[in-house]
Amino acid sequence: MFDLMPYAKKRSDALSHAFYDPFRELEEMERSFFANRKLPDFRTDIREQDGAYLLEAELPGFQKEDIHLDLQDGYLTISAERSSENEEKDENGRYLKRERSYGSFRRSFDMSGIDADNIKAAYRDGILTLTLPKLAQQPKNSRRLEIE
Repeated sequence: MFDLMPYAKKRSDALSHAFYDPFRELEEMERSFFANRKLPDFRTDIREQDGAYLLEAELPGFQKEDIHLDLQDGYLTISAERSSENEEKDENGRYLKRERSYGSFRRSFDMSGIDADNIKAAYRDGILTLTLPKLAQQPKNSRRLEIE
């Protein structure tokens, strides 16, 4: 029906309870409330493939419309944002569990050496895939100089 939160054992050494500390319970309550609340960063894999870089970013649970790619001043920024509610009620309409979540992620990548006009993006099964073609290397102009 619903998940139970892990139980953290309280400190039991004799010295910690020898003196009354009015803030100890508040600190323990704050610690247990905020434990394990950090949202993980989204991870990326970048590999070289046929004259391009392939960047794969894990963004599970996002809709394609929630993901934005912005190219500005030589940097590509991937941002994604989601908000969801999940609630369960008993037969009388009382809450058994109600969870709200919000997540916002942002990462930027330097696009030096990338042909920004030909970047391609696809999103499937929670994976954003960007094909970042390398700039074609210009042949170096070289010439032999005559000595006078």
